[in-house]
Amino acid sequence: MAEKKRNQTGTRRRKTAKPSAVKTLNQLLKQRKSRDAMEFKPDVQTATWMKTARLTHLQQLRLTRWLLYILTVVMSLVIQDVIMRQVSIFGATTDLPACAILLITVMEGTEIGSIFVLIASTLYYFSGNAPTAWCIALMTVLGIGATLFRQLFWHRSKGSIILCSAIALTAYEIGLFVVGLTTVLTRWGRLPVFLLTAVFSCLVLIPLYSLIHKIGLIGGNIWKE
Repeated sequence: MAEKKRNQTGTRRRKTAKPSAVKTLNQLLKQRKSRDAMEFKPDVQTATWMKTARLTHLQQLRLTRWLLYILTVVMSLVIQDVIMRQVSIFGATTDLPACAILLITVMEGTEIGSIFVLIASTLYYFSGNAPTAWCIALMTVLGIGATLFRQLFWHRSKGSIILCSAIALTAYEIGLFVVGLTTVLTRWGRLPVFLLTAVFSCLVLIPLYSLIHKIGLIGGNIWKE
């Protein structure tokens, strides 16, 4: 009888000890979760759209440079359409938009210039001043080709940039003549007019280089040879 009572007493003690043990374990888990939540609490998001969209000083300068590039091309379109179209020597005039686009392309290099010449020539065509839709393909291919040629064989200098731009510009005018000849938009007798346009446009490259070169220096040089 004494042994039975001892066994029953031990069993009761064990039964009463289990809930306290479970309760203690739950408390430990809750404490661990609360501590982890306090330790790994995410930072408060204080950034607004205006703060994230804010440009650095260098980015502002480079954005200004490209805005001035665009303004130069637009002004060349306006001057060509309003003034230079009224001025002709032996039936030929200049092609200022092609001068500006090809000169910027050669100056900026293949990585940036290839994207620029494609976008600029497309906008040039849709502006209504381009002679034909072939100007997009001609200007893009010749601009990239002239830029690659300069980077492979000549160091960056005023003479090399102007010379490569002049070669691309002359090939562009001849390409326009060939396209016009095949589409019956012109005739063989107008070949001297296209060649004179190329000569006059190449002469414009000399003063235009000074302006575009100064714009290209805004924001620092990022050219890679």
